[in-house]
Amino acid sequence: MVSLHPLLDNGIVKGNPDHAGGTLYCKCASDPVEVTLSSNVAHNHACGCSKCWKPAGALFSVVGVVPRDKLAVTANESKLRVVDPKATIQRHACSECGTHLYGRIEVDHAFKGLDFVHAELSPQKGWQEPQFAAFVSSIIEQGFDPAKMGEVRDKFHQIGLETYDCLSPPLMDLLAAYTAKKSGALK
Repeated sequence: MVSLHPLLDNGIVKGNPDHAGGTLYCKCASDPVEVTLSSNVAHNHACGCSKCWKPAGALFSVVGVVPRDKLAVTANESKLRVVDPKATIQRHACSECGTHLYGRIEVDHAFKGLDFVHAELSPQKGWQEPQFAAFVSSIIEQGFDPAKMGEVRDKFHQIGLETYDCLSPPLMDLLAAYTAKKSGALK
């Protein structure tokens, strides 16, 4: 059986909808980068894209969003570097261990104002559980055998997650509405 992600392989642990946030840490043994979140994550999901940080051996990342004003780098900010300055999501990673601490959109975009984070980097429990799996077919682009994609989708369905080769329908609707408003097609 394939390993999706350590948080998913043995089933999903439900989060606490009233979770107030916590602290994320990079993987450095000394002087880790520390990011404090003052809210729970939303739209938490498994992501198969090639850009998101994944723990060793995982096919998918688990990533959610928080409002930009609910994220603060609270220690060792000087260690952070943007992974790909040309990417829409500017992923800020520790320059020593490579762990992505947060991703921020600085350009005009429907998700500008939301920061992408990996709540698994927090020792606190209660974060929103994954809600769906996105960009599932993208793991093929990273070398995964296409003949085994049924096994991947079956495993997601067994743990109660719907699989998409984009984002979830409500998030895709948000993106489409943003584009339509920007073009004037929707008021």
